[in-house]
Amino acid sequence: MNNIFLNSSTDQRISLIRDRLCAALSPFTLEIRDNSSEHAKHIGSATGSHYILTIVSAAFEGYTRVDRHRLVYSALGDAMQDGGIHALSISAYTPKEFKAR
Repeated sequence: MNNIFLNSSTDQRISLIRDRLCAALSPFTLEIRDNSSEHAKHIGSATGSHYILTIVSAAFEGYTRVDRHRLVYSALGDAMQDGGIHALSISAYTPKEFKAR
């Protein structure tokens, strides 16, 4: 995914992230925002690699916050490992937790 990811527009990158997360975690709610513009002059800011993610999935039931993040990282695979995504802020909830917010 990474070559495709790095050579894609912002909308295409978000679509690739969405596809990976939907396939792995079947979220009820998924919001992805490119936050790169707020990181001008930081590593990766020019390539659109800073994201804010809110995800609600039953797959998170019984997992700690850290383990939920690991599930997200695993779903994103090589995009996380090879620098396609430089920074990712994750808010991961179960449906019950999200409803109670």
